[in-house]
Amino acid sequence: MTARPPAPAPARRPSDRHRVVVTGIGVKSPAGVTLDEVMDTVLAAGSTAAAPRKELIEGGSPVHFACQVPDFDLGPYLTRRELRQIDRPTELALCAAVDAVGQAALPGLPPGRVGVHLGTGIGGLPTMEGLVRDHDAAPTRMPVFSVPRTMANSAAARVAMRYGFQGSCVTYTTACASGATAIGEAARRIRYGELDAAVAGGFDSAVTTFMLSGFSRMQALSTRNDDPERASRPFDAGRDGFVMGEGAAVLVLERLEAATARGARILGEVAGYATNADAHHIVAPHTEGEVAAACMAEAIADAGLLPSDIGQINAHGTSTQANDSAEAAAIHRCFNGQAPPVTSVKGVTGHLIGGSGALEAAIALVCAERRIVPPVANLTEASEADRIDVVAGAARAVDCAPVLSNSFGFGGQNVCLVLQPAT
Repeated sequence: MTARPPAPAPARRPSDRHRVVVTGIGVKSPAGVTLDEVMDTVLAAGSTAAAPRKELIEGGSPVHFACQVPDFDLGPYLTRRELRQIDRPTELALCAAVDAVGQAALPGLPPGRVGVHLGTGIGGLPTMEGLVRDHDAAPTRMPVFSVPRTMANSAAARVAMRYGFQGSCVTYTTACASGATAIGEAARRIRYGELDAAVAGGFDSAVTTFMLSGFSRMQALSTRNDDPERASRPFDAGRDGFVMGEGAAVLVLERLEAATARGARILGEVAGYATNADAHHIVAPHTEGEVAAACMAEAIADAGLLPSDIGQINAHGTSTQANDSAEAAAIHRCFNGQAPPVTSVKGVTGHLIGGSGALEAAIALVCAERRIVPPVANLTEASEADRIDVVAGAARAVDCAPVLSNSFGFGGQNVCLVLQPAT
């Protein structure tokens, strides 16, 4: 018996909570190391930012390619001492945070009223892999900073240390939904007066032989070694798995009243947030998307909106058969067959694991502000065209409206954010 779509929750926004706005965004991604670069790449959507990696080929990984952050000057961000002490994931997160805080130009708020909330799916595991590889035969010669470099919470701690922020400093691990979880939970703290501002986002860097071999054994990765640029193809009939990426994205969140009072440039608003769990399978989504649909509906209601108010959807859209099919079913169910245009930027960026939800939230907010929906890269035949309207070929103009950003992770972790453009 086919389950009926969930009835839309009544629009509601408690009057006793603070509105939460975005005043800074920093990104370090395969699509670019500034937000403008990322938007140019995503809107062009020519192909995936994937390329063969020598270390993967020489290491024996069955998948030879990945999406990595292009080289950029670390000098303005990190001291020589920091570079010796931190690993690649923390490096990307800290650099993105520096850009975000710099754009926000946060005033001298009481240190205990500013928090740091970051999410990661893998944490320092790539560093652990390197330590085992390089020092297994001589464990007594492990580098002094081996433990701090592998701690999943190192990035959040480093950001707090850099700026002296003494509010809640939390690291979330909800697999591929980690970055979105961090943004949503930070927004909640601000809403109800626990914080005045927060640095929130996600990061990961898991482009290693061990990680790619593990995901490949699960048949989760694309194996198009002969054509990596067209390997990531969300919602395409020929999709064969996701492309591993790395990167970080960080947002500065503030109370609307405080941001307005200091004359900050408001980039948008985190208007709605919801999270739940499929409780179905450790890696496979619920095929009919019932719980994910409920998560979307709750996030929309949390924003005080109805499904018909949403102007576009930034899908999780990983380019795996199971995820894309289940997400299409969930969107169809939540919107009762009347969903707005859908896109997935993983066709360009690959899958940043814990960084994906934060990067995609940032991109979604800018797209809503610009009234445009980017096309899905490498989409030639939309397998879910009967259920959702996936944007292909060229960017599509839309009316100014809130955007829904989905993040779904292994373990059945569902997180949805509703982002409201400032204009």
